[in-house]
Amino acid sequence: MKTFDSDVEAAKHLYEAYNRLTKEIGKVVIGQDEVVRQVLTSIFCRAHSLLVGVPGLAKTLLIKTISDALDLSFSRIQFTPDLMPSDILGAETLDKDRNFVFIKGPIFANIILADEINRTPPKTQSALLEAMQEKTVTVAGKHFKLDEPFFVLATQNPIEQEGTYPLPEAQLDRFMFNIQLDYPTYEHEVEIVKATTMEKLEEASKIIDKEEILAYQALVRRVPVPDNVVEYAVKLVHKTRPTGDHAPNITKQYLDWGAGPRASQYLIVAAKCNALLNGRYSPEIDDVKSVATPILRHRILRNFKAEAEGISVEAIIGDLL
Repeated sequence: MKTFDSDVEAAKHLYEAYNRLTKEIGKVVIGQDEVVRQVLTSIFCRAHSLLVGVPGLAKTLLIKTISDALDLSFSRIQFTPDLMPSDILGAETLDKDRNFVFIKGPIFANIILADEINRTPPKTQSALLEAMQEKTVTVAGKHFKLDEPFFVLATQNPIEQEGTYPLPEAQLDRFMFNIQLDYPTYEHEVEIVKATTMEKLEEASKIIDKEEILAYQALVRRVPVPDNVVEYAVKLVHKTRPTGDHAPNITKQYLDWGAGPRASQYLIVAAKCNALLNGRYSPEIDDVKSVATPILRHRILRNFKAEAEGISVEAIIGDLL
């Protein structure tokens, strides 16, 4: 792991590195600044993200470009109904001397793009989710440690839901962010078309390496947080629970289920990282607010009344904020 003389020096390096990263990634991925910020935040927080967007919005290009800029190995796994756990983790096979050898699967990379994770049955989903949680793979009773940093970006298509296996709430909870990827603006789409129909396509250059990422991940954990910021984050999560003491009317009226303690933890860790990326050494309440929507979006469950009246999850979170 790369070492710095002090945490202040490390924080300055992270701030500068982040600005160089966004500039470099922006050469290839046009007009997705907030999505790039959230993906990088989850990497620096040692967490995983769920990316929800219609096909053709450059999800694969986005994550491949980020892995190039971070100098990390990259694997893309296309999830299908017939995908088996061994197709992800790897399997034991006989070599020419009739000995069993383990052939590593695509999970053994630093950045994994799990494309359309809801297209595969729960058994295969859980194989990936165990690796996400434990950072290890178990095959035939043997444990294999995954390389750090290890980051999973799982995608879901919000339109076509036939023949899908929706992730249970307990598994959704393992993703720090639920990132919504929207259509580009008219101006950005003009730029995209110009950039992608030329003979030579832009590619991202390496900006930081694996050792620096591990140092920044450790730094984020050491950032001090004022008590009032922790209390704000915890109170916000408590406000999402319909049966809780802090539940306002909108929660009691429109929510069946609220966020668990992991949401409070992620709010603070992401707020720490958000402060560092803005050049500050400690998070404020505004940092919690800026990461709240992607953290809470997949952790609160609307009731039938909310769906019937067209009240979105984002509108409820906005009201709670």
